[in-house]
Amino acid sequence: MGKCQICHERSPLTSSHLGVCLKCIRQKPEALKITDKVHAETREKFDLPPKPPQDSNGIPCGMCSNNCRIPVNGKGFCGLVFNINNRLIRKGGIPEKGILQWYYDPLPTNCVAWWFCPGCTGAGYPKYSHKRGAETGYANLAVFYGSCSFDCLFCQNWHYRNLAANLQSVMSAESLAAKADAHVSCICFFGGDPSVQMPHALKASRLALEEARTEKRILRICWETNGYWKRELALKAAELSLNSGGNIKFDLKTWNENLNKALCGVSNAPTLQDFRTIGEKFFKERSELPILTASTLLVPGYVDVEEVRGIARFIAEVDPKIPYTLLAFYPQYVLTDLPTTSRELACKCRNAAEEHLENVRIGNVHLVT
Repeated sequence: MGKCQICHERSPLTSSHLGVCLKCIRQKPEALKITDKVHAETREKFDLPPKPPQDSNGIPCGMCSNNCRIPVNGKGFCGLVFNINNRLIRKGGIPEKGILQWYYDPLPTNCVAWWFCPGCTGAGYPKYSHKRGAETGYANLAVFYGSCSFDCLFCQNWHYRNLAANLQSVMSAESLAAKADAHVSCICFFGGDPSVQMPHALKASRLALEEARTEKRILRICWETNGYWKRELALKAAELSLNSGGNIKFDLKTWNENLNKALCGVSNAPTLQDFRTIGEKFFKERSELPILTASTLLVPGYVDVEEVRGIARFIAEVDPKIPYTLLAFYPQYVLTDLPTTSRELACKCRNAAEEHLENVRIGNVHLVT
């Protein structure tokens, strides 16, 4: 039973680890002072800055939407970019050095886009898929980047921080592209998040696609991201997905900006801007095989029906046909004192989303209680 440090109300849906309830996050500016402290304490364990640095005399990084200005002898929010004696040093994310882990994920996989993607359904056959059904016998090259532009306290893949903190698992774009052999029909960049290592991801994608075209075989480029891309990099990623039959999976975590800051450490405004830009520019060009989709993790007590309704309304403004997946929460990282998503919450959120969108699904149903 958690207790809010501001209103002092107790609820099993208030995380004592976070320290504040949803109502106070939405209505009380002082709530963010409490959640900022939680972010700072947890990030310190991984030797990461508490917030994106904004030193007026610092060097601008320019890699993602955090727009870090890194002070002398400091580092960027992602932990990969350093200011050493007034010289910007990137220890990961460039074509020569990506901080990542990779593996072959046999198809069909449990991708967020499982219900419409070519690898799991055969959609787009024969141009974008090898078979009329699931591509059994083929694999997704899953690229797990060890850095992120967010700091989600409920992160399901929180261990990416170990790669960023220790700068382990360095791999060049050329070496990664070589892993996309003949049994690989798609590459998916996730993590962590690809937003802070885009030069590496884009180079690896282009090299892998060049080889696939030479051999006249299918290779789709997909992204799973929080959407904190720089605009020009977002458009390059979208073009690769559009032309290859791939998909961009935006994790729209919240609708309320204060809630995004409380749970994820930063604003959600750049995410929404990039989603709108990609959707308006590319979605109608290949609507029969969606290039863009969104998902939201239903964090009990925090991501409620109001949040989902706001997100769904926003997606519908771009295009009501964009697929939207609601995901069940499992306690991870900091928010380990919350329950899994209830069936009641999942159904109410689905109904709210369907008020605005034509294609809504509940994912990982096995976690719903």
